[in-house]
Amino acid sequence: MHRAHRALSLALAATAVAATAMPGVATAATPDTVQWGPCPEKVAPSLECSTLEVPLDYRKPDGRQIEVAISRLASKEPSKRRGVLVTNPGGPGGSGLNYPAILAASGLPKKVLDSYDVIGFDPRGVGRSTPVTCDLTQEQQYNGNFPAYAHTAADVAREAPKARTIAEQCATSRTAWMLPHTTTANTARDMDRIRAALGESKLSYLGASYGTSLGAVYTTMFPGRSDRIVLDSNLGPGGYDYTAMRMFARGMEDRFPDFAKFAAAHPEYGLGTTPEQVTAKYFELAERLEEKPVQGIGGMEFRGFTFDRLYADGFMPELAEFWQAVDTDRPVPDIPLLPNMENLMAARFYVICGDTRWPGTVREYQRNVAVDRAKYPMLGASTAGIGPCAFWPTERVEPPVKIGDRGPSNVLMVQNERDPGTPLAGARKLRRAFGERATMVTADQGGHGVYPFGANTCANDAVTTFLTTGQRPSQDLACAAEPSK
Repeated sequence: MHRAHRALSLALAATAVAATAMPGVATAATPDTVQWGPCPEKVAPSLECSTLEVPLDYRKPDGRQIEVAISRLASKEPSKRRGVLVTNPGGPGGSGLNYPAILAASGLPKKVLDSYDVIGFDPRGVGRSTPVTCDLTQEQQYNGNFPAYAHTAADVAREAPKARTIAEQCATSRTAWMLPHTTTANTARDMDRIRAALGESKLSYLGASYGTSLGAVYTTMFPGRSDRIVLDSNLGPGGYDYTAMRMFARGMEDRFPDFAKFAAAHPEYGLGTTPEQVTAKYFELAERLEEKPVQGIGGMEFRGFTFDRLYADGFMPELAEFWQAVDTDRPVPDIPLLPNMENLMAARFYVICGDTRWPGTVREYQRNVAVDRAKYPMLGASTAGIGPCAFWPTERVEPPVKIGDRGPSNVLMVQNERDPGTPLAGARKLRRAFGERATMVTADQGGHGVYPFGANTCANDAVTTFLTTGQRPSQDLACAAEPSK
């Protein structure tokens, strides 16, 4: 079913949320107690894997335990190894077990691979760690994580029962006992358990998208155990809260001109010969597909797939072909649901709804949709809309972690100027919250994710230098655009 385009687009979109300020639950370093062995099927053979037990509730450390699956890409140069580099690819809800191998295959420099054992893990609630569920139907999975685009207040009201149903399914699922404890703060505490189990006094960190929120929370809760912290494609200081959800619309408006320029330069797609014509084509197609879907693709699926494919320049030809196909009713390739879509979406709901409180009345969402529909017409009337977090159970074990400037100056933020998923405006807010703790490198390029995936050597070199020498730019650095290779 082509509606998977919509589900895909927002199942993985951006990420995270500021968690809590219960003291970090100190865990002293111990000799390496991890027993490494072969990884499960479908995990890269270059990695070793293991499983740790961690407390479900860190207020009761000897109570019920859950599992966290971890992986390691060990340094092949023990004489150059300086510690562990814990990684997170974003989400929340995304698996990180394979991420060390993905980073290595994507160009993580040898000097970084020599300097660290690169550690991946499935966060609590995800994948091969103790997983959560919301018993989402296939229909709910196809609909994805973005509410339907709302043209009127009545559209928002019609979406509310669907959101309430999902919240109730999560709250009555067989894993509802994990609901209050599947938070960014507890995942940060799990990271500190990983550090201790590996016998390390400190950990370095490389996190992208939602992983920037996880890293910001970790280094706030455990400043003395934070070595070199790299945050790539940054959420604001509130993490993946309602503000971040609304920011997707701003990110799309920041990024879309790059695609409009690309499509205009390739008239063979028939989408227009100027960026203005391509932009007008977007609204024409969205409106037409809303009235009469083509091959199961309606206006929201079109908007969602477009947003998703703005995440990387390499997707632009595929996106232009997709537009061309729906415009001319040519066959559109099917994109099946990810096999782990239910868990991915459920884990995301557990974290983003559990970390912070979202508006609780339909009227608030109606007001915000009206604002964002005018301000960010490409996507704003969707991303400001109502979702399951509006109806989440009220219990919160602890307040969100407040990101501030207390702690060592050991954070390097790296950010594309035109990031659709985690816009520059949010990164700047996080930078201000960190104060002198952080330095930020911005790259004049579009897309979601800088290191090591992007082409900007200025930004990439700054991260490599920091991870291998500890040296950051003396002040915030703006990296100019570089020609495509």
